[in-house]
Amino acid sequence: MATSTIAGSLHSRHLHCLILLLLLPYLPIAFLLVDGGGIPTTLDGPFTPATRAFDRSLRRGSEDVPLSDPRLAPRARPPSPEQIALAASADPISLWVSWVTGRAQIGSHLTPLDPTAIRSEVWYGERPASADTVGHPHVARGSAEVYSQLYPYPGLLNYTSGVIHHVRLVGLRPSTRYYYRCGDSSLKGGLSDERSFRTLPAPAPDAYPRRVAVVGDLGLTGNSTSTVDHLARNDPSMILMVGDMTYANQYLTTGGRGVPCFSCSFPDAPIRESYQPRWDGWGRFMEPLTSKVPMMVTEGNHEIEPQGHGGAVTFASYLARFAVPSEESGSNTKFYYSFNAGGIHFIMLGAYVDYNRTGAQYSWLEKDLQKVDRRVTPWVVASWHSPWYNSCSSHYQEFECMRQEMEGLLYQHGVDIVFSGHVHAYERMNRVFNYTLDSCGPVYITIGDGGNIEKIDTDHADDPGSCPSPGDNQPEFGGVCHLNFTSGPAKGKFCWERQPEWSAFRESSFGHGILEVVNSTYALWTWHRNQDTYGEHSVGDEIYIVREPDKCLLQPRGVISQDS
Repeated sequence: MATSTIAGSLHSRHLHCLILLLLLPYLPIAFLLVDGGGIPTTLDGPFTPATRAFDRSLRRGSEDVPLSDPRLAPRARPPSPEQIALAASADPISLWVSWVTGRAQIGSHLTPLDPTAIRSEVWYGERPASADTVGHPHVARGSAEVYSQLYPYPGLLNYTSGVIHHVRLVGLRPSTRYYYRCGDSSLKGGLSDERSFRTLPAPAPDAYPRRVAVVGDLGLTGNSTSTVDHLARNDPSMILMVGDMTYANQYLTTGGRGVPCFSCSFPDAPIRESYQPRWDGWGRFMEPLTSKVPMMVTEGNHEIEPQGHGGAVTFASYLARFAVPSEESGSNTKFYYSFNAGGIHFIMLGAYVDYNRTGAQYSWLEKDLQKVDRRVTPWVVASWHSPWYNSCSSHYQEFECMRQEMEGLLYQHGVDIVFSGHVHAYERMNRVFNYTLDSCGPVYITIGDGGNIEKIDTDHADDPGSCPSPGDNQPEFGGVCHLNFTSGPAKGKFCWERQPEWSAFRESSFGHGILEVVNSTYALWTWHRNQDTYGEHSVGDEIYIVREPDKCLLQPRGVISQDS
Protein backbone atom coordinates (compact mmCIF):
# COMPACT_ATOMS: atom_id res chain seq x y z
CA MET A 1 0.00 0.00 0.00
CA ALA A 2 1.34 3.46 -0.95
CA THR A 3 0.48 5.10 2.32
CA SER A 4 -0.37 4.19 5.86
CA THR A 5 -1.72 6.14 8.80
CA ILE A 6 0.38 4.93 11.66
CA ALA A 7 -0.36 5.40 15.34
CA GLY A 8 0.74 4.01 18.65
CA SER A 9 3.89 2.06 17.84
CA LEU A 10 5.13 4.33 15.04
CA HIS A 11 7.89 5.90 17.11
CA SER A 12 9.40 2.57 18.10
CA ARG A 13 9.06 1.32 14.52
CA HIS A 14 10.92 4.38 13.24
CA LEU A 15 13.74 3.75 15.70
CA HIS A 16 13.78 0.10 14.70
CA CYS A 17 13.99 1.00 11.01
CA LEU A 18 16.66 3.63 11.54
CA ILE A 19 18.83 1.18 13.49
CA LEU A 20 18.43 -1.37 10.71
CA LEU A 21 19.38 1.17 8.07
CA LEU A 22 22.48 2.21 9.96
CA LEU A 23 23.45 -1.46 9.94
CA LEU A 24 22.80 -1.66 6.19
CA PRO A 25 26.40 -2.51 5.21
CA TYR A 26 26.24 -5.56 7.49
CA LEU A 27 22.77 -6.87 6.68
CA PRO A 28 21.40 -8.61 3.61
CA ILE A 29 19.05 -6.24 1.79
CA ALA A 30 16.32 -8.88 1.68
CA PHE A 31 16.26 -9.05 5.47
CA LEU A 32 16.10 -5.28 5.68
CA LEU A 33 13.08 -5.04 3.41
CA VAL A 34 11.21 -7.91 5.03
CA ASP A 35 11.79 -6.49 8.50
CA GLY A 36 11.20 -2.85 7.55
CA GLY A 37 8.57 -2.19 10.19
CA GLY A 38 5.70 -1.73 7.71
CA ILE A 39 6.97 1.48 6.11
CA PRO A 40 7.11 1.07 2.32
CA THR A 41 10.16 1.92 0.23
CA THR A 42 10.38 3.18 -3.33
CA LEU A 43 11.80 -0.26 -4.16
CA ASP A 44 8.26 -1.54 -3.61
CA GLY A 45 6.97 0.79 -6.34
CA PRO A 46 5.60 1.88 -8.62
CA PHE A 47 2.56 2.03 -6.39
CA THR A 48 -1.04 1.77 -7.44
CA PRO A 49 -2.35 5.36 -7.41
CA ALA A 50 -4.26 6.19 -4.24
CA THR A 51 -6.36 9.17 -3.17
CA ARG A 52 -7.47 9.95 0.36
CA ALA A 53 -10.63 12.03 0.05
CA PHE A 54 -10.82 15.49 1.58
CA ASP A 55 -12.17 15.31 5.12
CA ARG A 56 -15.37 17.35 4.91
CA SER A 57 -15.37 17.84 8.68
CA LEU A 58 -12.39 20.18 8.18
CA ARG A 59 -12.53 23.73 6.90
CA ARG A 60 -11.07 24.32 3.43
CA GLY A 61 -9.52 27.53 4.72
CA SER A 62 -9.34 30.11 7.48
CA GLU A 63 -9.01 33.88 7.69
CA ASP A 64 -5.76 35.79 7.95
CA VAL A 65 -4.36 36.43 11.42
CA PRO A 66 -4.64 40.21 12.10
CA LEU A 67 -1.51 42.29 12.57
CA SER A 68 -2.73 43.16 16.07
CA ASP A 69 -2.16 39.55 17.13
CA PRO A 70 0.72 39.45 19.68
CA ARG A 71 2.57 36.95 17.49
CA LEU A 72 2.64 39.48 14.63
CA ALA A 73 2.91 42.78 16.49
CA PRO A 74 6.29 44.45 17.13
CA ARG A 75 8.01 43.07 20.23
CA ALA A 76 11.30 44.96 19.98
CA ARG A 77 11.60 48.73 20.25
CA PRO A 78 14.09 50.49 17.95
CA PRO A 79 17.01 50.21 17.72
CA SER A 80 16.65 46.59 18.89
CA PRO A 81 16.61 43.96 16.12
CA GLU A 82 13.50 42.00 15.17
CA GLN A 83 12.52 39.46 12.50
CA ILE A 84 15.80 37.61 13.05
CA ALA A 85 16.40 34.81 10.55
CA LEU A 86 19.20 32.41 9.64
CA ALA A 87 20.12 31.01 6.24
CA ALA A 88 22.71 28.44 5.26
CA SER A 89 25.65 29.43 3.13
CA ALA A 90 27.04 27.23 0.36
CA ASP A 91 28.97 25.22 2.96
CA PRO A 92 28.59 24.61 6.72
CA ILE A 93 31.57 26.71 7.76
CA SER A 94 29.58 29.88 7.05
CA LEU A 95 26.04 31.06 7.77
CA TRP A 96 23.88 34.14 7.11
CA VAL A 97 22.13 36.14 9.85
CA SER A 98 19.44 38.67 8.85
CA TRP A 99 17.26 41.04 10.87
CA VAL A 100 15.31 44.30 10.71
CA THR A 101 15.72 47.51 12.73
CA GLY A 102 13.62 50.66 12.79
CA ARG A 103 9.99 51.02 11.85
CA ALA A 104 8.51 50.52 8.42
CA GLN A 105 6.27 53.29 7.10
CA ILE A 106 3.08 53.14 5.06
CA GLY A 107 1.16 56.02 3.52
CA SER A 108 1.55 58.66 0.82
CA HIS A 109 4.61 60.80 1.57
CA LEU A 110 7.37 58.64 3.01
CA THR A 111 11.00 59.27 3.89
CA PRO A 112 13.05 56.05 3.76
CA LEU A 113 15.33 55.27 6.70
CA ASP A 114 19.08 55.63 6.23
CA PRO A 115 20.66 52.15 6.24
CA THR A 116 24.11 53.65 6.89
CA ALA A 117 22.98 55.18 10.21
CA ILE A 118 23.13 51.87 12.08
CA ARG A 119 25.70 49.09 12.19
CA SER A 120 25.20 45.52 11.02
CA GLU A 121 27.06 43.35 13.56
CA VAL A 122 26.85 39.78 14.80
CA TRP A 123 28.76 38.87 17.97
CA TYR A 124 29.15 35.12 18.37
CA GLY A 125 31.03 32.29 20.01
CA GLU A 126 30.77 28.68 21.13
CA ARG A 127 29.77 29.56 24.70
CA PRO A 128 26.89 31.61 26.09
CA ALA A 129 27.74 35.15 27.12
CA SER A 130 26.50 37.39 29.89
CA ALA A 131 23.28 39.17 28.94
CA ASP A 132 24.54 42.62 29.99
CA THR A 133 27.67 42.69 27.84
CA VAL A 134 28.53 41.87 24.23
CA GLY A 135 30.59 39.04 25.68
CA HIS A 136 31.28 36.96 22.56
CA PRO A 137 34.80 36.62 21.17
CA HIS A 138 34.00 37.04 17.48
CA VAL A 139 32.27 39.77 15.52
CA ALA A 140 31.20 39.82 11.88
CA ARG A 141 29.93 42.84 9.99
CA GLY A 142 27.76 43.05 6.92
CA SER A 143 25.50 45.30 4.89
CA ALA A 144 22.08 46.92 5.24
CA GLU A 145 19.39 48.18 2.88
CA VAL A 146 15.84 49.44 2.68
CA TYR A 147 13.29 48.88 -0.07
CA SER A 148 10.03 50.52 -1.07
CA GLN A 149 6.76 49.33 -2.60
CA LEU A 150 5.34 52.28 -4.57
CA TYR A 151 2.08 52.64 -6.49
CA PRO A 152 1.18 55.47 -8.90
CA TYR A 153 -2.54 54.72 -8.53
CA PRO A 154 -4.96 56.68 -6.29
CA GLY A 155 -5.98 54.89 -3.13
CA LEU A 156 -3.07 52.43 -3.06
CA LEU A 157 -0.70 52.79 -0.09
CA ASN A 158 3.05 53.19 -0.53
CA TYR A 159 5.46 51.46 1.83
CA THR A 160 9.10 51.77 2.82
CA SER A 161 10.76 49.13 4.97
CA GLY A 162 12.77 49.19 8.13
CA VAL A 163 16.51 48.70 7.76
CA ILE A 164 17.21 45.12 6.64
CA HIS A 165 20.61 43.74 7.72
CA HIS A 166 22.53 40.77 6.32
CA VAL A 167 25.77 39.46 7.87
CA ARG A 168 27.68 36.36 6.82
CA LEU A 169 29.57 34.48 9.53
CA VAL A 170 32.65 32.63 8.27
CA GLY A 171 35.19 30.25 9.77
CA LEU A 172 32.57 28.26 11.69
CA ARG A 173 32.97 24.64 12.68
CA PRO A 174 30.47 22.16 11.23
CA SER A 175 27.97 20.45 13.56
CA THR A 176 28.74 22.93 16.35
CA ARG A 177 26.49 24.97 18.65
CA TYR A 178 27.06 28.76 18.47
CA TYR A 179 25.57 31.56 20.54
CA TYR A 180 25.03 34.99 19.05
CA ARG A 181 23.61 38.47 19.38
CA CYS A 182 22.95 40.74 16.41
CA GLY A 183 22.46 44.48 16.00
CA ASP A 184 24.54 47.58 16.77
CA SER A 185 26.73 47.34 19.89
CA SER A 186 27.33 51.12 19.92
CA LEU A 187 23.68 51.87 20.70
CA LYS A 188 21.87 51.36 24.00
CA GLY A 189 19.47 48.47 23.44
CA GLY A 190 20.99 47.97 20.01
CA LEU A 191 21.76 44.25 20.40
CA SER A 192 19.29 41.40 20.42
CA ASP A 193 18.92 38.92 23.22
CA GLU A 194 21.24 35.95 22.90
CA ARG A 195 20.13 33.23 20.50
CA SER A 196 21.83 30.05 19.37
CA PHE A 197 22.10 27.81 16.33
CA ARG A 198 23.84 24.60 15.37
CA THR A 199 25.82 24.57 12.14
CA LEU A 200 25.00 21.97 9.53
CA PRO A 201 27.29 18.94 9.10
CA ALA A 202 30.21 19.03 6.68
CA PRO A 203 29.73 17.39 3.27
CA ALA A 204 30.29 13.66 3.73
CA PRO A 205 28.46 10.47 2.75
CA ASP A 206 27.87 9.55 6.39
CA ALA A 207 26.74 12.94 7.81
CA TYR A 208 23.30 14.47 7.33
CA PRO A 209 21.02 17.15 8.81
CA ARG A 210 18.92 15.52 11.48
CA ARG A 211 15.57 16.65 10.05
CA VAL A 212 14.77 18.88 7.09
CA ALA A 213 11.28 20.40 7.22
CA VAL A 214 9.65 21.18 3.88
CA VAL A 215 6.69 23.55 3.55
CA GLY A 216 5.16 25.69 0.83
CA ASP A 217 2.42 28.26 0.24
CA LEU A 218 2.34 29.07 3.91
CA GLY A 219 0.65 32.45 4.29
CA LEU A 220 -0.41 33.78 7.65
CA THR A 221 -3.84 32.33 8.45
CA GLY A 222 -5.12 30.26 11.32
CA ASN A 223 -4.19 27.18 9.28
CA SER A 224 -0.71 28.61 8.67
CA THR A 225 -0.10 29.01 12.40
CA SER A 226 -1.18 25.40 12.96
CA THR A 227 1.31 24.28 10.31
CA VAL A 228 4.19 26.21 11.89
CA ASP A 229 3.30 25.00 15.40
CA HIS A 230 3.21 21.41 14.12
CA LEU A 231 6.48 21.87 12.23
CA ALA A 232 8.20 23.31 15.31
CA ARG A 233 7.06 20.30 17.37
CA ASN A 234 8.92 18.09 14.89
CA ASP A 235 12.15 19.96 15.80
CA PRO A 236 13.80 20.44 12.38
CA SER A 237 17.45 21.35 11.89
CA MET A 238 16.68 23.19 8.63
CA ILE A 239 13.62 24.42 6.72
CA LEU A 240 12.98 24.43 2.97
CA MET A 241 10.36 27.06 2.09
CA VAL A 242 9.30 26.38 -1.50
CA GLY A 243 7.72 29.76 -2.26
CA ASP A 244 4.57 31.82 -1.61
CA MET A 245 5.40 32.89 1.90
CA THR A 246 3.22 35.76 3.15
CA TYR A 247 0.43 36.33 0.59
CA ALA A 248 0.88 40.02 1.31
CA ASN A 249 -0.37 40.66 -2.22
CA GLN A 250 -3.77 39.23 -1.36
CA TYR A 251 -4.50 40.83 1.98
CA LEU A 252 -5.83 44.38 1.73
CA THR A 253 -8.03 44.08 -1.35
CA THR A 254 -9.69 40.89 -0.12
CA GLY A 255 -10.15 42.11 3.44
CA GLY A 256 -7.95 39.39 4.88
CA ARG A 257 -10.33 36.68 3.66
CA GLY A 258 -8.82 35.78 0.31
CA VAL A 259 -10.38 34.65 -2.96
CA PRO A 260 -9.70 31.52 -5.00
CA CYS A 261 -9.25 33.64 -8.16
CA PHE A 262 -8.06 37.22 -7.68
CA SER A 263 -8.42 38.33 -11.31
CA CYS A 264 -11.93 36.87 -11.45
CA SER A 265 -13.03 38.65 -8.29
CA PHE A 266 -11.30 41.97 -9.02
CA PRO A 267 -11.18 42.34 -12.83
CA ASP A 268 -10.93 46.14 -12.68
CA ALA A 269 -7.96 46.33 -10.28
CA PRO A 270 -5.13 48.21 -12.05
CA ILE A 271 -2.54 46.21 -10.14
CA ARG A 272 -2.62 43.63 -7.38
CA GLU A 273 -1.78 45.73 -4.35
CA SER A 274 0.66 44.17 -1.92
CA TYR A 275 0.20 45.15 1.71
CA GLN A 276 3.83 45.03 2.84
CA PRO A 277 3.22 45.19 6.62
CA ARG A 278 2.19 41.53 6.26
CA TRP A 279 5.84 40.77 5.52
CA ASP A 280 6.85 42.36 8.82
CA GLY A 281 4.16 40.44 10.69
CA TRP A 282 5.25 37.21 9.02
CA GLY A 283 8.89 37.83 9.95
CA ARG A 284 7.94 38.36 13.60
CA PHE A 285 5.73 35.28 13.62
CA MET A 286 8.49 33.09 12.15
CA GLU A 287 11.32 34.52 14.28
CA PRO A 288 11.13 32.01 17.18
CA LEU A 289 11.90 29.30 14.61
CA THR A 290 14.04 31.08 12.01
CA SER A 291 16.38 32.61 14.62
CA LYS A 292 17.37 29.07 15.64
CA VAL A 293 17.44 27.05 12.39
CA PRO A 294 18.29 28.15 8.84
CA MET A 295 15.37 28.67 6.46
CA MET A 296 16.14 28.33 2.75
CA VAL A 297 13.70 30.00 0.38
CA THR A 298 12.79 30.11 -3.26
CA GLU A 299 10.44 32.59 -4.88
CA GLY A 300 6.82 31.89 -5.78
CA ASN A 301 4.29 33.82 -7.80
CA HIS A 302 3.03 35.66 -4.70
CA GLU A 303 6.50 37.13 -4.28
CA ILE A 304 6.33 38.85 -7.71
CA GLU A 305 4.48 41.82 -6.17
CA PRO A 306 4.55 44.19 -9.18
CA GLN A 307 4.76 47.91 -8.45
CA GLY A 308 5.18 51.15 -10.38
CA HIS A 309 3.61 51.95 -13.74
CA GLY A 310 2.44 48.73 -15.31
CA GLY A 311 4.12 46.64 -12.63
CA ALA A 312 7.60 47.22 -14.05
CA VAL A 313 9.35 46.51 -10.72
CA THR A 314 8.97 43.04 -9.20
CA PHE A 315 10.25 40.90 -6.32
CA ALA A 316 11.45 43.93 -4.30
CA SER A 317 10.58 42.41 -0.93
CA TYR A 318 11.91 38.93 -1.70
CA LEU A 319 15.23 40.30 -2.97
CA ALA A 320 15.72 42.64 0.00
CA ARG A 321 14.56 40.47 2.89
CA PHE A 322 16.34 37.17 2.29
CA ALA A 323 20.02 36.28 2.31
CA VAL A 324 20.82 33.22 0.19
CA PRO A 325 24.16 31.74 -0.95
CA SER A 326 23.86 32.89 -4.54
CA GLU A 327 27.36 34.33 -4.96
CA GLU A 328 28.91 31.48 -2.94
CA SER A 329 27.33 28.94 -5.32
CA GLY A 330 28.31 30.72 -8.51
CA SER A 331 24.91 32.26 -9.21
CA ASN A 332 24.52 35.95 -9.89
CA THR A 333 20.98 36.18 -8.53
CA LYS A 334 18.87 35.23 -5.51
CA PHE A 335 16.39 33.50 -7.80
CA TYR A 336 18.48 30.31 -8.00
CA TYR A 337 21.39 28.94 -5.98
CA SER A 338 22.70 25.79 -4.30
CA PHE A 339 24.26 24.69 -1.03
CA ASN A 340 25.48 21.60 0.79
CA ALA A 341 24.15 20.23 4.06
CA GLY A 342 26.10 17.15 5.03
CA GLY A 343 25.77 14.54 2.30
CA ILE A 344 22.94 16.42 0.53
CA HIS A 345 23.41 18.90 -2.29
CA PHE A 346 20.37 21.20 -2.43
CA ILE A 347 19.46 23.10 -5.60
CA MET A 348 16.92 25.93 -5.43
CA LEU A 349 15.60 26.93 -8.87
CA GLY A 350 13.55 29.89 -10.07
CA ALA A 351 10.31 29.26 -11.95
CA TYR A 352 9.70 32.99 -12.54
CA VAL A 353 12.96 33.87 -14.29
CA ASP A 354 14.30 32.58 -17.62
CA TYR A 355 14.60 28.79 -17.52
CA ASN A 356 15.20 28.17 -21.24
CA ARG A 357 18.20 26.11 -22.30
CA THR A 358 19.81 29.20 -23.81
CA GLY A 359 19.46 31.19 -20.57
CA ALA A 360 21.70 31.96 -17.61
CA GLN A 361 19.81 29.78 -15.12
CA TYR A 362 20.08 26.66 -17.28
CA SER A 363 23.78 27.29 -17.87
CA TRP A 364 24.35 27.74 -14.13
CA LEU A 365 22.36 24.59 -13.30
CA GLU A 366 24.33 22.52 -15.78
CA LYS A 367 27.64 23.68 -14.28
CA ASP A 368 26.39 23.19 -10.73
CA LEU A 369 25.29 19.61 -11.42
CA GLN A 370 28.58 18.81 -13.13
CA LYS A 371 30.47 19.88 -9.99
CA VAL A 372 28.54 17.59 -7.64
CA ASP A 373 30.72 14.76 -6.29
CA ARG A 374 28.32 11.95 -5.40
CA ARG A 375 31.04 10.26 -3.33
CA VAL A 376 30.83 13.25 -0.96
CA THR A 377 27.20 14.38 -1.38
CA PRO A 378 25.35 11.25 -2.55
CA TRP A 379 21.93 12.94 -2.43
CA VAL A 380 20.82 15.71 -4.77
CA VAL A 381 17.54 17.43 -3.85
CA ALA A 382 16.00 20.13 -6.05
CA SER A 383 13.24 22.61 -5.21
CA TRP A 384 11.25 25.23 -7.07
CA HIS A 385 7.77 26.64 -6.65
CA SER A 386 5.61 25.38 -9.52
CA PRO A 387 5.30 21.59 -9.93
CA TRP A 388 5.88 19.77 -13.19
CA TYR A 389 3.85 16.72 -12.14
CA ASN A 390 0.43 17.59 -10.75
CA SER A 391 -2.93 15.84 -11.09
CA CYS A 392 -5.01 18.63 -9.49
CA SER A 393 -7.15 20.85 -11.72
CA SER A 394 -5.45 23.88 -10.20
CA HIS A 395 -2.24 24.80 -12.07
CA TYR A 396 -2.54 21.66 -14.22
CA GLN A 397 0.31 21.63 -16.79
CA GLU A 398 0.92 25.29 -15.96
CA PHE A 399 4.72 24.97 -16.02
CA GLU A 400 4.96 22.40 -18.78
CA CYS A 401 7.40 24.68 -20.65
CA MET A 402 9.82 24.61 -17.74
CA ARG A 403 9.55 20.83 -17.54
CA GLN A 404 10.34 20.43 -21.23
CA GLU A 405 13.37 22.69 -20.91
CA MET A 406 14.92 21.33 -17.71
CA GLU A 407 13.68 17.84 -16.89
CA GLY A 408 16.22 16.06 -19.06
CA LEU A 409 19.12 17.80 -17.33
CA LEU A 410 17.92 16.77 -13.87
CA TYR A 411 17.36 13.18 -15.04
CA GLN A 412 20.75 13.05 -16.73
CA HIS A 413 22.43 13.93 -13.43
CA GLY A 414 20.36 11.61 -11.27
CA VAL A 415 18.52 14.14 -9.09
CA ASP A 416 16.88 12.11 -6.33
CA ILE A 417 13.99 14.20 -4.96
CA VAL A 418 12.13 17.31 -6.16
CA PHE A 419 9.97 19.48 -3.88
CA SER A 420 7.47 22.03 -5.19
CA GLY A 421 4.44 23.95 -3.93
CA HIS A 422 1.96 26.20 -5.81
CA VAL A 423 -0.82 23.59 -5.72
CA HIS A 424 -2.56 23.74 -2.34
CA ALA A 425 -2.63 20.04 -1.67
CA TYR A 426 -0.23 17.15 -1.05
CA GLU A 427 0.84 14.75 -3.77
CA ARG A 428 3.72 12.27 -3.98
CA MET A 429 4.65 10.79 -7.34
CA ASN A 430 6.02 7.44 -8.36
CA ARG A 431 9.47 7.76 -9.88
CA VAL A 432 8.86 9.30 -13.29
CA PHE A 433 10.57 10.84 -16.30
CA ASN A 434 8.78 12.50 -19.21
CA TYR A 435 5.38 11.26 -17.92
CA THR A 436 6.63 7.66 -18.03
CA LEU A 437 7.25 5.48 -14.98
CA ASP A 438 11.01 5.22 -14.63
CA SER A 439 12.77 3.64 -11.64
CA CYS A 440 15.68 6.08 -12.10
CA GLY A 441 13.54 9.20 -12.24
CA PRO A 442 13.25 11.57 -9.27
CA VAL A 443 10.54 11.31 -6.63
CA TYR A 444 8.49 14.49 -7.18
CA ILE A 445 6.55 15.77 -4.16
CA THR A 446 4.07 18.65 -4.09
CA ILE A 447 3.89 20.22 -0.64
CA GLY A 448 1.94 23.45 -1.26
CA ASP A 449 -0.44 22.77 1.61
CA GLY A 450 1.02 25.18 4.19
CA GLY A 451 -2.30 26.87 5.00
CA ASN A 452 -2.56 30.05 2.94
CA ILE A 453 -5.62 32.25 2.41
CA GLU A 454 -6.57 30.71 -0.96
CA LYS A 455 -7.82 27.52 0.70
CA ILE A 456 -7.10 23.88 -0.06
CA ASP A 457 -7.36 22.50 -3.61
CA THR A 458 -9.78 19.58 -3.75
CA ASP A 459 -10.54 19.07 -7.47
CA HIS A 460 -8.51 16.69 -9.60
CA ALA A 461 -8.09 16.94 -13.37
CA ASP A 462 -9.26 13.33 -13.69
CA ASP A 463 -12.49 13.95 -11.76
CA PRO A 464 -15.59 14.01 -14.01
CA GLY A 465 -16.05 17.53 -15.35
CA SER A 466 -12.87 18.87 -13.70
CA CYS A 467 -10.39 18.66 -16.58
CA PRO A 468 -9.21 22.21 -17.30
CA SER A 469 -9.36 23.49 -20.85
CA PRO A 470 -6.01 23.96 -22.62
CA GLY A 471 -6.57 27.70 -22.30
CA ASP A 472 -6.75 27.57 -18.50
CA ASN A 473 -3.83 27.75 -16.07
CA GLN A 474 -1.75 30.41 -17.80
CA PRO A 475 1.58 30.89 -16.00
CA GLU A 476 2.50 34.30 -14.61
CA PHE A 477 5.89 33.86 -16.26
CA GLY A 478 7.01 31.98 -19.35
CA GLY A 479 5.14 30.43 -22.21
CA VAL A 480 2.27 27.97 -22.56
CA CYS A 481 3.20 24.43 -23.60
CA HIS A 482 0.04 22.49 -22.74
CA LEU A 483 0.02 19.11 -24.47
CA ASN A 484 -2.01 16.00 -25.04
CA PHE A 485 -0.34 12.79 -23.91
CA THR A 486 1.32 10.80 -26.69
CA SER A 487 1.38 7.37 -25.05
CA GLY A 488 -0.11 5.30 -22.25
CA PRO A 489 -3.71 5.11 -21.00
CA ALA A 490 -4.28 8.84 -21.64
CA LYS A 491 -2.89 8.83 -25.20
CA GLY A 492 -4.36 11.64 -27.26
CA LYS A 493 -6.01 13.31 -24.25
CA PHE A 494 -5.26 16.43 -22.22
CA CYS A 495 -6.33 14.80 -18.93
CA TRP A 496 -6.38 11.27 -17.61
CA GLU A 497 -9.77 9.74 -16.85
CA ARG A 498 -8.43 8.23 -13.64
CA GLN A 499 -5.60 9.10 -11.27
CA PRO A 500 -2.43 9.10 -13.41
CA GLU A 501 -0.10 6.15 -12.95
CA TRP A 502 2.73 8.52 -12.02
CA SER A 503 0.70 9.87 -9.07
CA ALA A 504 1.32 7.51 -6.15
CA PHE A 505 -0.66 9.26 -3.42
CA ARG A 506 -2.61 12.50 -3.02
CA GLU A 507 -4.68 14.16 -0.33
CA SER A 508 -6.14 17.62 0.16
CA SER A 509 -5.08 18.59 3.69
CA PHE A 510 -2.89 21.27 5.24
CA GLY A 511 0.48 20.19 6.59
CA HIS A 512 4.24 19.96 6.10
CA GLY A 513 6.87 17.32 5.39
CA ILE A 514 10.01 16.03 7.10
CA LEU A 515 13.00 14.53 5.28
CA GLU A 516 15.38 12.41 7.38
CA VAL A 517 18.33 11.08 5.37
CA VAL A 518 19.70 7.99 7.05
CA ASN A 519 22.68 7.07 4.88
CA SER A 520 23.91 7.34 1.30
CA THR A 521 21.00 5.32 -0.10
CA TYR A 522 18.03 5.57 2.32
CA ALA A 523 15.95 8.59 3.37
CA LEU A 524 12.70 8.62 5.32
CA TRP A 525 10.02 11.02 4.06
CA THR A 526 6.97 11.73 6.21
CA TRP A 527 4.04 14.06 5.59
CA HIS A 528 2.38 15.52 8.69
CA ARG A 529 -1.20 16.77 8.43
CA ASN A 530 -2.32 19.58 10.70
CA GLN A 531 -5.22 17.53 12.01
CA ASP A 532 -2.68 14.98 13.29
CA THR A 533 -0.71 17.53 15.33
CA TYR A 534 -1.63 15.99 18.65
CA GLY A 535 -2.04 12.43 17.41
CA GLU A 536 0.26 9.89 18.98
CA HIS A 537 3.11 9.46 16.46
CA SER A 538 0.70 9.76 13.52
CA VAL A 539 1.58 10.79 9.98
CA GLY A 540 -0.40 11.22 6.78
CA ASP A 541 2.13 9.61 4.45
CA GLU A 542 5.52 7.94 4.87
CA ILE A 543 7.99 6.17 2.66
CA TYR A 544 11.68 5.34 2.51
CA ILE A 545 13.14 6.87 -0.64
CA VAL A 546 15.92 4.57 -1.82
CA ARG A 547 18.73 5.54 -4.16
CA GLU A 548 20.12 2.89 -6.50
CA PRO A 549 23.41 4.41 -7.67
CA ASP A 550 24.70 1.19 -9.23
CA LYS A 551 21.54 0.83 -11.31
CA CYS A 552 20.91 4.48 -12.12
CA LEU A 553 24.20 5.69 -13.52
CA LEU A 554 24.51 9.22 -14.87
CA GLN A 555 22.69 9.33 -18.18
CA PRO A 556 24.30 10.24 -21.51
CA ARG A 557 23.99 13.88 -22.53
CA GLY A 558 21.55 13.06 -25.33
CA VAL A 559 18.76 12.41 -22.83
CA ILE A 560 18.21 16.13 -22.42
CA SER A 561 16.80 16.26 -25.93
CA GLN A 562 13.64 14.43 -24.87
CA ASP A 563 10.61 14.78 -27.09
CA SER A 564 7.49 15.36 -25.00
